[in-house]
Amino acid sequence: MALKFIRMAVLYAFVGIGLGIYMAASHSFAQHSTHAHANLLGWVSSAIFGLIYQVFPELGRHQLAKAHFYLHGIGLPIIISGVFLIYSNHGDVGEPLASIGSIVISLGFIALGINVFRNTPAE
Repeated sequence: MALKFIRMAVLYAFVGIGLGIYMAASHSFAQHSTHAHANLLGWVSSAIFGLIYQVFPELGRHQLAKAHFYLHGIGLPIIISGVFLIYSNHGDVGEPLASIGSIVISLGFIALGINVFRNTPAE
């Protein structure tokens, strides 16, 4: 599970970096929020999830880890597409997509939370 999240993180790092380079080259920063979502939810959060599953490999053996991975992986492109559309003046389509993506990602975070609290040793 750790490696799956690390690979996802690297892919979204490329998306975030690519969008950042595009914005800098074009001197148009209208997609700054899309850039932030790709970097923080895609690159940073996915990398942190990968590290969590590396440090606590027993968490990765539970179905909750699979649910977390797939929910995050499905929700990310939906929310990023929605935010992109919002800042491209297509909020009528973008807002529902961003909302759906947010809910799907939140469900993934809930799966992680349940997994952590149920399946890590109490200190």
